[in-house]
Amino acid sequence: MIIDEIWQIIREEARMMITKEPMLGSYFLQGILNQKSFQDALGFQIASRLDSPVMPAVVIREICSEAYAGDPAIAESGAIDLKAVKDRDPAVVYYSTPLLYLKGYHAIQSYRVAHWLWENGRSEMAYFLQNLISVKFAVDIHPAAKIGRGIMFDHATGVVIGETAVVGDNVSFLHNVTLGGTGHEKGDRHPKVGSGVLLGAGASILGNITIGDCAKIGAGSVVVKPVEPCATVVGVPARVVNRCPDRIPALDMDQEI
Repeated sequence: MIIDEIWQIIREEARMMITKEPMLGSYFLQGILNQKSFQDALGFQIASRLDSPVMPAVVIREICSEAYAGDPAIAESGAIDLKAVKDRDPAVVYYSTPLLYLKGYHAIQSYRVAHWLWENGRSEMAYFLQNLISVKFAVDIHPAAKIGRGIMFDHATGVVIGETAVVGDNVSFLHNVTLGGTGHEKGDRHPKVGSGVLLGAGASILGNITIGDCAKIGAGSVVVKPVEPCATVVGVPARVVNRCPDRIPALDMDQEI
């Protein structure tokens, strides 16, 4: 099971890092080695970062534990997201790096807990977490949005995902990506992004449109019309400049056209 395999690797990395940097020993002990499971470590990281005077870390950790117990797929998705970051980001050497340091990873895992709350009728608490996530990580995801597994937020700052947005599996976001509405619609008004899609920095996808599987959205593009699978679009407004049917852009992270 991926969650158990990754957790054992993370613990081995923590022991190695204590040897390399003893001054951070208590940090690695508290965050990893003293935790009983990946779920516990993940909840600890989320709670530590979302801690606030109104909602202290100990309460947020209880909410995370409740979510993981209520739906084990949440923590499993967290492990799959962790592997996605390790595989796609050349700056990430260790599995423990996203867990300990990367706010994009923390933001998506915090969203998963807020989404669980939303799905279980606890919209007030879900909104409260959404606000904390926005303030702490500069990432604003409506808790009703539906997001798959294998998600990477690279740098993450400025990512906005609207209420009725849907995101498939294995999607990579660069910073300042918006999945938004056009400003005058109600109801189902946000993009539906397929699997394997790469969303370049500063890209804005607006309206209830479909971005096909394995599409690539160039940096700074404004997309207001549907994009076919495997198409590369760039510009304002975005237009098709290439098609790569044999590639998965979100995995190779190739920013070139």
